[in-house]
Amino acid sequence: MATFDFSTLQPELIIDALQHLGLDVSSGLLALNSYENRVYQFSAYQGTAEKPVKFVVKFYRPQRWSLAQLEEEHLFAFELADADVPVVAPLLLHGQSLHSYQGFYFAVYPSRGGRGLETDNDQHLAMLGRFIGRLHQVGKATKFQHRPSFSIESQLLDSQTILLASGFIPNYLQASFTTALQQVIDLVKVQYKPKSLIRLHGDCHAGNLFYVDQGPFFVDLDDCRMGPAIQDLWMMLSGDQRQQRDTLELLLEEYEQHCDFDPAELRLIEPLRAMRMVHYMAWLTKRWQDPAFPMNFPWFNTDKYWEQQCLVLKEQLYLLQQPPLSLVPQY
Repeated sequence: MATFDFSTLQPELIIDALQHLGLDVSSGLLALNSYENRVYQFSAYQGTAEKPVKFVVKFYRPQRWSLAQLEEEHLFAFELADADVPVVAPLLLHGQSLHSYQGFYFAVYPSRGGRGLETDNDQHLAMLGRFIGRLHQVGKATKFQHRPSFSIESQLLDSQTILLASGFIPNYLQASFTTALQQVIDLVKVQYKPKSLIRLHGDCHAGNLFYVDQGPFFVDLDDCRMGPAIQDLWMMLSGDQRQQRDTLELLLEEYEQHCDFDPAELRLIEPLRAMRMVHYMAWLTKRWQDPAFPMNFPWFNTDKYWEQQCLVLKEQLYLLQQPPLSLVPQY
């Protein structure tokens, strides 16, 4: 497993990289919430501007995405922006959106503020449904050539390998954890058979959404990839089946004003939930050598954590064995 840390990404290097683009930084660097990459807000004079403007710079984690995959993310953002879909696209500076400096790829974005999306607010959910429908309509236009897809191999099998080779799982839990994980994987293999894949946001949950009076927006597309449309909808669902059904009906009522939805994808919700769950465990495991992770996830890699994951896997196995979510009128 290749290792990397951000120890060389010091403030001096960041400011030098920004000045290299013609941005005269006039403030300190405010670190924003990001674990996978390093993201900072700053103010700078650009060109002959009389007043500084707020920007956000994102330094991508090396060894994660290839140059072609990063460029594809940016092209998708520009395509969405051209279609008036509210995604914050990177700025073009010297004719480019993706820049390289001292071994790092980075991009500069306009700084946009907003409130957190309220998932129990029907008005917010309705606007979100319209937004995702418009995003998917653009996403259907073509396919990613370099970005990966949601797949059994990438989300489950690769994750299983990372988890079982980590040495993190306590000896007394290894048999129980390994068995439960294999049972979940075996069942997902049977159930996860999407009919079509489109370009998605890929990580569509409330923490990645902001809201202004005009509606919700995403700040970037760092996890965009190919997958079934339901992937960008199911993470908005919570509570019991009735609550999930009500939320999904509200989302789809607005979504389908802009993009068709295949109701057969409802049976993919629990397989996708299982895939995300296992992939998240493996992500924390893989990133544990990054000093930011023990600092921000102190509950990870304790006996209690792995005991909870055994229970979570068994609960997910039960959910995978239940009838899929259905809507009224019956789809």
